[in-house]
Amino acid sequence: MKLFSFWAVAFALCLFGAWEVDGFLEMNEEEIFYTEAHASHYNESKAVYGNNALSVGLTLIKSAAAKGAVCLDGTLPGYHWHRGYGSGANSWLIQLEGGGWCNTVRACVYRKTTRRGSSNYMEKQLQFTGILSNRAEENPDFYNWNRVKLRYCDGASFTGDSEHKAAQLQFRGQRIWSAAMEDLMSNGMRHANQALLSGCSAGGLASILHCDEFRNLFPGRIRVKCLSDAGLFLDAVDVSGARTLRNVYGGVVGLQGVQHNLPRICINHLDPTSCFFPQNIIGNVKTPLFILNAAYDSWQIQSSLAPPSADPRGYWGDCRKDHSKCSASQVQFLQGFRNQMLNAIKGFSKSRQNGLFINSCFAHCQSERQDTWFADNSPVLGNKPIALAVGDWYFDRSGEKAIDCPYPCDNSCHNLVFR
Repeated sequence: MKLFSFWAVAFALCLFGAWEVDGFLEMNEEEIFYTEAHASHYNESKAVYGNNALSVGLTLIKSAAAKGAVCLDGTLPGYHWHRGYGSGANSWLIQLEGGGWCNTVRACVYRKTTRRGSSNYMEKQLQFTGILSNRAEENPDFYNWNRVKLRYCDGASFTGDSEHKAAQLQFRGQRIWSAAMEDLMSNGMRHANQALLSGCSAGGLASILHCDEFRNLFPGRIRVKCLSDAGLFLDAVDVSGARTLRNVYGGVVGLQGVQHNLPRICINHLDPTSCFFPQNIIGNVKTPLFILNAAYDSWQIQSSLAPPSADPRGYWGDCRKDHSKCSASQVQFLQGFRNQMLNAIKGFSKSRQNGLFINSCFAHCQSERQDTWFADNSPVLGNKPIALAVGDWYFDRSGEKAIDCPYPCDNSCHNLVFR
């Protein structure tokens, strides 16, 4: 029995890339680019929100097959939808799921055996928390809207359109996006009186890339805006002097045929890989866009700035998993990353219609978690938590462009720590 338990756990680690132990996260380094697992921070109490969260079932998009809009393994894509009610009956919030990317045939074949590449492995029920919560005290502005979580199973932020016949891989992210939007429009979204496209991480990048497409689904008189959470991935130099994430993005764009679906205004003067980086496209998004990001994004530190491939001697091993273990020189390097992020949003921030919430936290995806979205001890900027900042911006109650002072000045952060 003990032998069986050992191999069961080993298989789970290989399959999903990570599992949670004692409030921390174990990581499978080899798959760090291909999955974005969630971590726990020191102070989180799982009992507060997790047990009572709304559970929403998975709906497969039956019409997608005829359009060739399928996951990596050819299975149907899907979403979770909780219907709006009362004053929110005709309001729609679409949340694009994140989960890294796959940039090689091997990596994409691996994803076919997970929920990131096949609906066969997707959870049949998902808990809706944070911006998806159905409780006014947890989600004051969007709790009674139609809230939809579109599952991510293509590995290219819903932008690819090609295939690899030998490996039996379908790269149909753009078709999945279109099929999902068409299905939701036929299920009532065409009657929307207001709408918000959001996304976390790879889904946050997707919300930027598809923002204007989303706007064009609706009449001009309808309020339509977009929110990108932890989607501001930077074309940054890693600790070895190379550009790890650029190499990954180059593989994604080339393998999955992404270049055909990138903004023309960018492609006309930059290479396709550069146009997959949000810093090169946010300035040309016409639709109002809110960027929510941690200045010291945990995923980018681990996977782009200091991945094991760029740190063979392990000098960054402790720091990249726990900011409290960073040396003075390492903190200085991370401050340089923050400065690069602030430079990337300079032009974007000048537009009155856009919003910002850049806090100096070691975090990733703060809109989906209840403790970081809206709770008694949520992260704040100017005494305002993320949920209220986004709501005030969306409803034009106030302009929101909040940028935090550098680490370690913010004691409201819910910093992620990995084991």
